[in-house]
Amino acid sequence: MKSVFHSEIFIASDHAGFSMKQYLMERSGYNLVDLGTDSLESCDYSVFAEKLSKRILKEEDHCGILICSTGIGMSIAANRHKGIRAALCFDRSIAELARRHNDANVVIFGARVVGCDAALDCLRVFLSTQFEGGRHIRRLRMIDVPTGGE
Repeated sequence: MKSVFHSEIFIASDHAGFSMKQYLMERSGYNLVDLGTDSLESCDYSVFAEKLSKRILKEEDHCGILICSTGIGMSIAANRHKGIRAALCFDRSIAELARRHNDANVVIFGARVVGCDAALDCLRVFLSTQFEGGRHIRRLRMIDVPTGGE
């Protein structure tokens, strides 16, 4: 299945998501660029969310995949970055809507709450779905408004 994004897709996980990351890298058929972690040894999800988010913001038309135990930690950490729209997905309809309505550029999986096959299915839908634009553009512009801390 062809991706609507650049041919390189960044992927990162913490220790809890390591096995799913390996599964997706072996079976997806996409050019996944591994940003870590490299083992099951305990590590901090925020480090990998930061690394992946910075790469996506630096390289135009790229997207990413983040995996931790529930997906919640990665979601919070990634969405702190202006320009990152990370969506926690658990089925194909959510993955499609994350792209179609929210122009998500990062898909997030919780390895302890969604199976590897379901994650692979979500990934394929996510990567092949175009952003709808239209009324959704105005809503996305509202999200990227600087806050008092910037």
